[in-house]
Amino acid sequence: MKVNVNKIDDSNVVVTTTLDSATIDKNIEKVAKQLTKTANVSGFRKGKVPAHVIKQQYGEKLTQDAESEALREVFDEATKELKVEQSDLIGEPQVTKFEKTDKGIEVEIKLYVRPKIDLGDYKKIIPDVKKPKITKKAVSDRLKELAEAQAAFVDVTDRTVEDNDTTVIDFEGFIDGAVFPGGKAEEFSLKIGSAQFIPGFEEQLIGMAIGEEKEIKVTFPADYQAADLAGKEAMFKVKLHKIQIKEKVRIDKKLAEKMLPGEKDVDVEMLNTKVEEQLQSEELSKTYNEKLKPDLIDALVKHYKFTIPEFIVEQEMDNALNKKAQTMSEDEINALKDDQDKVMAMREEFREDATKSVKATFIIDSLALAENIRVDEQEVQQTIYYEAMQTGQDPQATLDQYTKAGYLPAIQMSMVEDRVLSKLLDEKMKAE
Repeated sequence: MKVNVNKIDDSNVVVTTTLDSATIDKNIEKVAKQLTKTANVSGFRKGKVPAHVIKQQYGEKLTQDAESEALREVFDEATKELKVEQSDLIGEPQVTKFEKTDKGIEVEIKLYVRPKIDLGDYKKIIPDVKKPKITKKAVSDRLKELAEAQAAFVDVTDRTVEDNDTTVIDFEGFIDGAVFPGGKAEEFSLKIGSAQFIPGFEEQLIGMAIGEEKEIKVTFPADYQAADLAGKEAMFKVKLHKIQIKEKVRIDKKLAEKMLPGEKDVDVEMLNTKVEEQLQSEELSKTYNEKLKPDLIDALVKHYKFTIPEFIVEQEMDNALNKKAQTMSEDEINALKDDQDKVMAMREEFREDATKSVKATFIIDSLALAENIRVDEQEVQQTIYYEAMQTGQDPQATLDQYTKAGYLPAIQMSMVEDRVLSKLLDEKMKAE
């Protein structure tokens, strides 16, 4: 049996051979002999079953096992010629041809080899990172926000509603004289100017006095989330119960102690420093996520030249096509059902991005090894739990949902990528 190994490139290999009858017969004898030691056949003691009886009872199964054994031999021969280990391969070998002819069984197997990336001095690729400068005004504005957030509401009784006041109201909405679901509330707190309500509603509260009742007419936006209300005119009956404002809070040692529990020797200067650090962290995070990390990924992908397993790119393209389909209307999908060429053309549009994404994944994987960065499964689960709790979802149910959908590897890789890029950028910033 001659095995032909054709390296398309360093990552994609096509193996071809013809399994002759002698090879299959030899493997049938081998498998039958093994079964004589373990098979339970009526009338024979275990381990004493003759080979010809095994062949009679397990004929078709023996042939299938013999063919599978022959494929394993082809695979072993190919990896030996390629000088690769099982760990060097990605995915399962794909048997793309298994055709029985008069000459034997013609076989084609595709193997995919993990790319080997010579990182070199990769830190030279990392761009310079400048620590964001935070102005005194930005610190002052944030301190005012924090102080206001700590302030209590106080009632105003000697005037009518003004802009930026917080009102406490009852309201009930009608469309064409009929009450609509979700259009009623009692003692609802609404800040004027917050744009929390339908455009035009809050402005019409200005000038109302405590205890006053008023009819307010508005029109729901054409793109309103509830389709049955979008674009319709509505009338709201409103009663004002309270006008409230936030009491002024002084930015002093007392506020600093409240904002920095557990810290020693707290004063306003320390609070200013902490606020500046927080703003700097926020600005840096924004810059990292919106510019530096995407730019760094692009730079890495352009810098490193290596081949990638074709099947992973194809999978990425399929995923992208499926996501696209989820955003399409039923009419658009129906139009594609009878036009396979158009579907394949649309799928092909994702090839460039899919190739870039796969290359980036292998580069990040190599960088993570070089930087000794790992994210284990437990850490992934903890992250999902925390984020679910932050958004008021059931943590265990969310984890189960992600696990069932097969999202955990992608989340894990995303966490690794974030950690690798952040570390490299942080180090470059420290070197400034």
